[in-house]
Amino acid sequence: MEHKQNTQETIISVVFIILLLLFLNPFGFWMPGMLLYMMIAGLVVSFALFASFIWKEQARDEREQLHKMIAGRVGYLSGIAVLVLGVVVESITSHVDPWLIAVLGAMIIGKAVGHIYGQSRN
Repeated sequence: MEHKQNTQETIISVVFIILLLLFLNPFGFWMPGMLLYMMIAGLVVSFALFASFIWKEQARDEREQLHKMIAGRVGYLSGIAVLVLGVVVESITSHVDPWLIAVLGAMIIGKAVGHIYGQSRN
């Protein structure tokens, strides 16, 4: 059962990443409206599926709990590092995208709220 769930999670992760890369328009053409809306719908659905796997993930013992926490930290720190790099690079070019600041702030606030929530529950 766990192998099936890992396979599903991997497939959904790959689809999610492919859809994100397609939003960069790698083929050099502007997407027709209908294709863009289909890609947006696919992105939202794949994110919802990915989030559901992450949210209902359960550890059976302390070792699995540790692996889950390490993976969460690596993912969080990778996201923060890329966003900080984006802010630095865009600061040098004198145009910082407000979305970078918003996402970086949301991640930091989310981490703080999650930490406070976890301490109050345990």
